[in-house]
Order: sequence, then structure tokens, then C-alpha cells
Amino acid sequence: MKRSTDRILTTHAGSLPRPVDLLAVGEAMQDGKPVDAAAYEARLAQAVDIVVRQQVERGIDIVDDGEFGKPGFVAYVNERLSGFEVDPERSGRNPWARSREALSFPDYYAETTEAGSRRVRMVCTGPIAYRGHEQLQRDIANFRAALGAVTVEDAFMPAVSPATVEAWHRNAYYETDLDYLFAIADALHEEYRAIVDAGFLVQIDDPGLLTYWHLNPQVYVPHAISWSMVQIAALNHALRGIPKEKIRFHTCCGINMGPRIHDMELDEVIVDELILQVHAGAFSFEAANPRHEHEWQVWEKVKLPDDAVLIPGVISNSTVLVEHPELVAQRICRFAKMVGRENVIAGSDCGFANFANSREIHASIVWAKLEALAEGARIASKKLFSSPAPRTHPAGRPGQRRRRPKIARAAMTPSRIRGRI
Repeated sequence: MKRSTDRILTTHAGSLPRPVDLLAVGEAMQDGKPVDAAAYEARLAQAVDIVVRQQVERGIDIVDDGEFGKPGFVAYVNERLSGFEVDPERSGRNPWARSREALSFPDYYAETTEAGSRRVRMVCTGPIAYRGHEQLQRDIANFRAALGAVTVEDAFMPAVSPATVEAWHRNAYYETDLDYLFAIADALHEEYRAIVDAGFLVQIDDPGLLTYWHLNPQVYVPHAISWSMVQIAALNHALRGIPKEKIRFHTCCGINMGPRIHDMELDEVIVDELILQVHAGAFSFEAANPRHEHEWQVWEKVKLPDDAVLIPGVISNSTVLVEHPELVAQRICRFAKMVGRENVIAGSDCGFANFANSREIHASIVWAKLEALAEGARIASKKLFSSPAPRTHPAGRPGQRRRRPKIARAAMTPSRIRGRI
């Protein structure tokens, strides 16, 4: 995992706006309409080449392929995992319709639609296995070819988490939901492994870890935390054998535009007992939007593992306002003070086109935001690297943290979880 040893490095959360013509062909393919497959593949490769160059031109150091080969950060598994078929009971329904947010602001959500989501839901009706090797290798080849024409610090490819797939697609085959979850984990392990074997970082996209609370108004916080611990055990099972320094973990609250008063807060327990237990070398999270910017203070209490890096969002996908570079720099410096400048990579709250046809933020604004991100990182670098390394908060150093009771994690292994449930 690259570290900000000489300056603050920049990255983002993954998805970027697709070209209109590429998007149109992709939607036609999803709808089963005839398309020129060869022409689509050629245009996809060209689009990936362009989006990689656009990231570099705007000052992004650690880039990806924009997820251009996917219809969405979850929906792409519909064609990569066997054992699923379209779920007629839930397809077309808004999964947020009975969420805490929708119940609190029914008039607002009645007038808006879930941006970009085609809401194709699947149901598991047979054994799950990974079958997306061809699509994955295509994406890897396109990305590798695009990287050959630029110079970057590093490159990553996103992949969805088992928890998010389980939450999105219903189980009608496995005897227990736990068996279902770990079957998804075993299948996704192949994708994670292939990305790392290709020479890239793998980023695990796991909004499901925090959106479970949103989507299930009947649960209480202790229940949500216990549920999340099981999901993390499944994710770590899927990541088995992959070095931590090759893994980025991203989580968020799953909503872009909205009031968001029910977002699960990134408090000490959520960070220490859940997020930092993921087998990963870098942690990406929301830190720029108005519901979460204050949470940087959590890192005054929580010790970042010695071998880990933070990727806080310093620009947001939940507003069309383009952040001022000085504000971006201030956000970066806050985290640098807490955990050390070398342990901070500047990122975004979430992706800007989590579904291929997302239109909440126009592409021109997305690129302006990324430019502000890069400029803010340059400003922060001048402040942070023009003098000796600043002394970090005591919680950022080994052995200095405030001690408190820990939630037992010894039992959180796949075999022990299965034995207890």
C-alpha cells in the first residue's frame, strides 16, 4: 500500500460517470436488445483509456477504470455469480422505500427516485459459484492497457462485499442465511484474488455494513453491530490469503442526495470494533458531507493500526458544490494531525456513478471536484511537508490509546459463527 511519504497522495472511491454512448449500449444490453458486441467492446476499451488519462490529468495519483465495465457496483454480480435469477417479487421496488429516511421524509422521497438504480433484484435458487472470469479478465486487460500510457502511483479495482450482495439479493436456496452469506464470500474470493494477482489493489465496496441500520427500522443498535460483526467475519473469509497491503476497504451510508438524519454515525465502536477488524491495509469512508465531517474527532480516541492507511473523503458525492481547495486542505490536515501525514491519502466520500446511469452530479462537476481534491492535497502537502513531521495525537501511536472494554472477537471465525447460530 502506497503511503504519503513525500506528499499527500490522492485517490477516489471508484465509480465515475460513463460516456453517454457507452451508457446507452450498456443499458440496451441489460434490456436484452440486440447490439454490436464487438463495437461495444472496442468503445469500452477506448473509454477506459480516456478515463484513466482524465484522472491523471487532474492530479489523481491512485486511479481505477471508473468501473466502466459494470452496470453498477452491485448489479454487476448478476452476470458473474451463478445460482441467481431475476426476483419478480422485489425487482422494480425501491429498496429504500421503508427505510428510516423514507419514513421520516415521505413527501421528499415520494418526489424523488433512487438515482441511477434500475432496481433489478435477484433471488438465489441454486448453488453459488463464480462465473465472471471472462468479464473480469476483460476489465483487467482494458485497465492494464490504459495504464501503459500514463504514470501513476498505484492502481485499484473495486469489487462488492458479500454483505452488500446478501442484502441486495434474496436467499431461496440455502438452509440458513449464514450459509448463503459464506457461499457468496467463497465465490467473491475468486474475484478478489484475480484482481490482486493481476497486480492491482482490490477495493472492497461495503455500504451494506452501515446501510443495514438504514434499511431495517425495526432493529436496535446492538443488533446492527452484532450483525455487522458476522458480515466482517464473512468478508475476512473472502479475503483469506490476500496480503493486507493489497486491500482497500470502503464503507459508506449508501445515500447520496437526501436529508440523511438516520445515517449510522462513525463513532468509536463502529470504527474500532468493526471497520478496523477488516483484513485491509487502507480504510475509505465518508468525511466531507455535513452528516459526517465532524467524525474526524473519532480518531482522537481510536488508534490506527501501524500498518494501515486512512482514505478519508475530503470531497463529497452528496452535493453539487465544488469544494474549495483550502477547505480540502484543512480536512486533510485534520487527519494528518491525528494519525500522521504519511498515513493519509485524500479521497472522496463515495463513487460518483455507483449505478452506471446515475445522474445526481453532472460529469463536468465530478471532474471539477477531482481537480479541487488534487489542488487541496498540494496545499496540504506544502503545510505538512515543509517542516519536520508534526507530532500526532497520542492515540495515533502504539501503546498510547485509552483502554476500554473490548467486544469479544475470538468467536468471530466462520466455523465458530456457524456453530453459534
